[in-house]
Amino acid sequence: MDGEGVLSSGLSMAELGLRIRAERRARGLTVERLAALSGISRSMISEVERGAKTPTVLVLDRLATALGTSIGRLLDEPAHAATRVLRHGEQRVLRDPSGWERRVLSPVLADVEFEFMRTTIGPGVDAGEFAPHAPGSREYLAVERGGLRLTINGRPYELEAGDSAYYPGDSRHAFANDGATDCVFYLAMELGAAGRHEHWKESSDG
Repeated sequence: MDGEGVLSSGLSMAELGLRIRAERRARGLTVERLAALSGISRSMISEVERGAKTPTVLVLDRLATALGTSIGRLLDEPAHAATRVLRHGEQRVLRDPSGWERRVLSPVLADVEFEFMRTTIGPGVDAGEFAPHAPGSREYLAVERGGLRLTINGRPYELEAGDSAYYPGDSRHAFANDGATDCVFYLAMELGAAGRHEHWKESSDG
């Protein structure tokens, strides 16, 4: 998708591209290696890093997963204060053209790979399948409004308002709203130790 970005709160595509490139280089990964790990084409990664292409939320999630981190860390700088208040207008929001959005509610903390988010999926929208995170990852979900079809490793679970679920984050997981009204749910994700600061022995491509 080209044109208007999926991000709000002032982060440009160029800034996002620089952050992705910095994370890749910090891990000693070439573009080719990141493409192999993420399943995203080399050309797409290069365009995203240059700020020339707007990634969908799924593409951004696959890149973050392959880098052993979260979308939140790609969108924001680590907080240094012991207490951090994120006003509504300061929270990072990703809007996917298919009709859903993810709002990151948690700050980025140094040496902590945790993300708390609020997701809204429009009526009849399938948000797609997300790749498994590092072994040992955990995800906790609670539906606030509407109905959600949560699919874990190909098995669907129908959730309604007030329902909650836990599943291993290192499984394939997908979200869809088959109803006629918005679905709103909260998701907390803790990345497994294997996903934290893992470095691959690759030479940088500059």
